[in-house]
Amino acid sequence: MFTIAAVSTNVVALPVGTILDRFGPRVCGIIGAFSITIGSLLFAFASELPVDGYIPGYFFMALGGPFIFISSFQLSNTFPQYSGLILALLTGAFDTSSAIFLIYRLIYQGTDGGFALKKFFLVYLIVPAFILAVQILIMPAVSYKTVGELVNQVEEESVVHDSDDEIEDQAAVKRVQDARRAHRDSIVSEITELLGTQDGQKQAKEEEKKKAKSGVWGALHGRTAAQQVKTPWFILIMLFTVLQMTRINYFVATIRSQYTYLFHDLGKAVEINNFFDVALPVGGVISVPFIGLLLDNTSTTFTLSVLVTVATAIGILGVIPETWAAYLGVILFVLYRPLYYTAVS
Repeated sequence: MFTIAAVSTNVVALPVGTILDRFGPRVCGIIGAFSITIGSLLFAFASELPVDGYIPGYFFMALGGPFIFISSFQLSNTFPQYSGLILALLTGAFDTSSAIFLIYRLIYQGTDGGFALKKFFLVYLIVPAFILAVQILIMPAVSYKTVGELVNQVEEESVVHDSDDEIEDQAAVKRVQDARRAHRDSIVSEITELLGTQDGQKQAKEEEKKKAKSGVWGALHGRTAAQQVKTPWFILIMLFTVLQMTRINYFVATIRSQYTYLFHDLGKAVEINNFFDVALPVGGVISVPFIGLLLDNTSTTFTLSVLVTVATAIGILGVIPETWAAYLGVILFVLYRPLYYTAVS
C-alpha cells in the first residue's frame, strides 16, 4: 500500500506540472481536494466495502498531495520581500504533516481503539473542504508572477509604436514617446515599491551573483529535452534521485522492522520508532532556515556533495547495531530529508 502511494506521488508530479502551467493553481487545488476527499471516504468505509478500500484510499490520498503542495509554491511571490520565509513555511508544513497521524495514533492508543479510523477520516474531511473553499473564494486562478517577470513584462512594452509614423510633427512624436517612457518607468518603480523589493538593477545583480555562485547555471541552456536527458547532468541526478527516494521511503515505512532485525529487540525498536515519529516533523522545521542559507550561499556542486556525504553516513549508521548509531542515524535522516527534497527540487 505504501509502495503504490509513494510511486504514484512521484509519477503524478509530471501531469501536475502540466495542469498547473495550462490551467493554473486553482484547478490543481480543486483536483487535490476532491482526490483527498475520495481517499478519506474510502479509508472511513473500507471495512464496510466488499472489496479492499485501503489501497485505492491511500492512492487517492497520495494523489491529492502533489496537486496541492506543488501548486502552492507560487504563493512565495505574493510578498516577494518575504518569499524565503513563505517557502520555509510551506516546506515546514510539508515536513510536519506527518505529525497529524502521530497525534491520531496517540489518540487511538489513549482511547483503546475507541476513536477508530472511520471517525478520524470523517473528521479529516474538514481538510479537503477547507482547501476547496479557499481555492474558490480566496486563492488566485493564475499563479503570481515574480517581481522580475512583472518588471520585464512592463519593460518589454515598446516606447516606439507603429502609429507614430502617422504623426508628421517630430517634436510631437518625441513628446509622446517620452511620455510613454516615463509612464513605463513609473510602473516599474511602483511595482518594486509596492511589493517591498529592491530596485530592478540591484535585484538583477543579486540574481547574477546567485547564478555565478551555483557553478552550473546555463549548462543545459539551448538544448532540446531529448538532448538534455542524454547528458550526465540528467542521468546522474536521476539515478541519485531513484536511489534516495527508494531509501527514504523504505526507511520511513520499515523503521520498526529494520531495528527489530538489527537489535533483536522489539522494545528497543519501538522506542526508536517513537523517537522517529516525533523527530520527523520537528527536524523538518528546525532544518528549514539552514537549508535556505546553504542553497543561497554555496555552489550546486557543494550542495550535492553534502547530500551524498550525509546519505552515506546515514547508510553506515543504519547497519551498526548500537543504540547511539540508531539515534544519530535518525537525527541525520530527519535533517537530511527536507534538505534533499529542497535541493533536488
